[in-house]
Amino acid sequence: MTHPTPDFDEDIDRIGTHSVKWDKMEALYGVPPSEGLAMWVADMDFRPPACVQAAVQKMADHGVYGYYGDDTAYRDAIRWWMQERHGWAVERDWIFTTHGLVNGTAMCVEAFTRPGDGVVLMTPVYHAFARVIKAAGRDVVECPLALRDGQYRMDFDAWDAQMTGAERMLILCSPHNPGGRVWTREELEGVAAFAKRHDLILVSDEIHHDLVMPGHSHTPMALIDNVADRLVMMTATTKTFNIAGCHSGNVIIADDALRGQFAAKMAALGISPNSLGLFMAEAAYSPEGAQWVDALVDYLDGNRRLFDAGVNAIPGLASMDMQATYLAWVDFSGTGMTREEFTARVEQGAKIAANHGPTFGTGGESFLRFNFATPRARVEQAVARLQEAFGDLQ
Repeated sequence: MTHPTPDFDEDIDRIGTHSVKWDKMEALYGVPPSEGLAMWVADMDFRPPACVQAAVQKMADHGVYGYYGDDTAYRDAIRWWMQERHGWAVERDWIFTTHGLVNGTAMCVEAFTRPGDGVVLMTPVYHAFARVIKAAGRDVVECPLALRDGQYRMDFDAWDAQMTGAERMLILCSPHNPGGRVWTREELEGVAAFAKRHDLILVSDEIHHDLVMPGHSHTPMALIDNVADRLVMMTATTKTFNIAGCHSGNVIIADDALRGQFAAKMAALGISPNSLGLFMAEAAYSPEGAQWVDALVDYLDGNRRLFDAGVNAIPGLASMDMQATYLAWVDFSGTGMTREEFTARVEQGAKIAANHGPTFGTGGESFLRFNFATPRARVEQAVARLQEAFGDLQ
């Protein structure tokens, strides 16, 4: 069944709706929402597919918001999606539902490590990982990615030399945020071997796995050999379908022993899911949801090409060639400017709020991250503003 093509060009006013992305940017970046462009927080300025809206409307029409029971259909929707879209067979009892994947990450840190243990991150990487690791009293072990020919590469020889034996866990971001890399099967095999060499629990955050640009293909870590005994997979509908506010994510564990440890921690903390998130996820993981995602990725790819062409035309700026996500990672080192100077030009000159590179860890110092999951007219506006703000470099 064919559904109407979504209108991603629709300009939806999010100001004053408790949107952290729009309503907090003036306090954090000095960029007023009335004249600025919010390109920082990783949510989209699009409505989710009609099937998700219908599920929420059905709840509202019923009008009773009680405890959720019998999640079989929800679990089966996840299983269908992973098999259909990613070629990965998941069993019902492997699935745990957390309050999003930052919560899922924190739960993994609590379940599989102890205070003082080292948790390995391949930096620069999603900033919430380091935040929850530090908050839990564990040590962040930064293993910098190698930047070669404008792309990030694994550097296992260097990382092997860094390990001390105090490390207990490795968190992989796949596809990679903020670099937009889709790791190859060979690279993922290298990650599995590295985790095995150093006896690390491997947590693979694959929240961006549905947002892969044409010409690239994501391989779930679960499809790599000889890693199941140490692997924890994390996936979610939230990034794919722009429903992050429902705070729903899945930790999926095939290994019985690891699953038992995680279940014990969930029980100890009394965590149970939000019914709104379950209804939305079940609706999203459907043929209609799949058709919407295909249209979304096509639209995002157009935005990506527009943004990259415009930014890369500015001398000294380089937008990394991204293969997944909707987050552009722009290097300003070629301008010769200090971080304060190029950031001021973006925020005060172009009036764009973008994520600061150093928050992603070692290797992010000369970068800003821009979210282009917004109507194309706004991306065109962002490019024009950046070209004007750095116009003296032309």
